[in-house]
Amino acid sequence: MPQGEPDDVFKVTDRRRRLDADEPPRPARPADESQPPAPSGPAPVGERSLAGLFMMLASSAVVALGHAPDPLTGQRQTDLAQAADAIDLLLLLREKTEGHRSSEESRILDELLYDLQLRYVHTTKQQS
Repeated sequence: MPQGEPDDVFKVTDRRRRLDADEPPRPARPADESQPPAPSGPAPVGERSLAGLFMMLASSAVVALGHAPDPLTGQRQTDLAQAADAIDLLLLLREKTEGHRSSEESRILDELLYDLQLRYVHTTKQQS
């Protein structure tokens, strides 16, 4: 990390690159521990998207689990009830949007839920 930056700064780095037409896709790399997996295709600026909603709820859960600082206070605090609510809401959205999501939206949602559920279990075990 460059000098002068605090250790608890939540930073997102886009490491994607465009593939050539004849280049096979690379397998996905493991997600960074400090943030949920990022969607592979950003929505145009100003356009609402289901993936954006998924990311917003996932970010809320990550902050509630204490894995990222609160954007307003800069403090890390654990609120398992709030994290569980955000994860439950994502599960409800998965159920209610079944058959109405693109394959990309489904992939993003599944990856986010997997990551968040693992984080939740890990955090609850640490709290015990």
